[in-house]
Amino acid sequence: MASANKNQSAILSKLGIESLNPMQEKTHDAITNHPNTVLLSPTGTGKTLAFLLPILPMLNPTLEAIQALILVPSRELAIQIEQVVREMGSGFKTNAVYGGRAGSKDKIELKHPPAILIGTPGRISDHINTESIDVTHVKILVLDEFDKSLEVGFTEQMEQIVRGLPNLKKKILTSATQKVKVPKFMGVLDPKHLNFLKKTSRDLHVKLVESKTEDKLDSITKLLGQIGEGNGIVFCNLKDSIHKVSSALKDVRIDHACFYGGLEQIDRERALLKFRNGTHRILLATDLAARGIDVPELNFIVHFELPPRPDEYIHRNGRTARMHSEGTAYVVKWVKEELPVFVKVDEVLHLKSTSHRLKKEWVTLHISGGRKDKISKGDIAGLFMKQGGLVSDKLGVIELKQDHAYVSVPYSMADVLIKKLNNSRLKKKKVRISLLK
Repeated sequence: MASANKNQSAILSKLGIESLNPMQEKTHDAITNHPNTVLLSPTGTGKTLAFLLPILPMLNPTLEAIQALILVPSRELAIQIEQVVREMGSGFKTNAVYGGRAGSKDKIELKHPPAILIGTPGRISDHINTESIDVTHVKILVLDEFDKSLEVGFTEQMEQIVRGLPNLKKKILTSATQKVKVPKFMGVLDPKHLNFLKKTSRDLHVKLVESKTEDKLDSITKLLGQIGEGNGIVFCNLKDSIHKVSSALKDVRIDHACFYGGLEQIDRERALLKFRNGTHRILLATDLAARGIDVPELNFIVHFELPPRPDEYIHRNGRTARMHSEGTAYVVKWVKEELPVFVKVDEVLHLKSTSHRLKKEWVTLHISGGRKDKISKGDIAGLFMKQGGLVSDKLGVIELKQDHAYVSVPYSMADVLIKKLNNSRLKKKKVRISLLK
């Protein structure tokens, strides 16, 4: 027990976290002491760390087999959880598999089985059917955001996977909504229920913006200009709406990224990357971004179009006013539109004729070397500070991938840094450094 506590302290230190929040502490206790746990907690409260921490001590470091299986509804969530496990420095091999990436890449990575396998139900089911993975040693199953997986049509695959795990000892289900029943095929008997959903949205302020025009484009550009600083997501219901809003923002030089299901996976990943590291402070997105993605603390969200269902409205709002912080949700509606009954407004915001221009402060640089080249975040930081001459507060977020890396730097210094550092040596590899467009 003392060893487990010591390991947990080391992990929290690596992640820069002083202590667990109450939800994480209670979840740790529940997973450790109960075979079945159902956790209901809002988006952004730290559910990933809550279930990963108690799982790690249960894994056998000498067994080269999949021991924990984590099923998720989206590629982005799979990638996010894989990244968290790597940042924890657990020492256990971890891989994520999902649709939209080459099956050949999966086979190479799965040749040596990971202790922790993360994936979408469709891709995991495919690997089980083709016998490219062995699940006989899986003793822990996590269904993260399980309600979303059921919603997007993964029920059949999930049932097939669960029924094919002969040595399952522990089941953990998480969700950000309570309006869903645990499916019977899970065989979850007498679970430990943890519900933290009622302790939310106390610090959320909802402001209404009325547009005189039906397209609402003039209102959204003025609103974002008036808000000025801060990170925010503008939610639209359709891809076409995103394209229209994006075009309007480009016309007034408001920098932004776009994120929706129809994008290529690489474009989706880069949009989130640039939003996380401050290259873009505005993200135009469908409800794909309402939960299950890794984004920074948001100052605000905007409903350019309201979702048809109240639970999606709640999930969108859950992206701001997280934990103990304040946040604002703006609702943009045409004056002739009626608000749904589930929208409660705190005040009506009157737009000013003048507004701030959103200055571009950061850009993202691509580095042609990564984890497989034995390059660390410290190596990259050292290169940019020692050879590039950057002071620490001018070095932005570093994200390390298997065969490449990204770093955000001040917009005004990007060209100079590229000229100085391109073709530098990191460990034993000469790396190319270029602007990520």
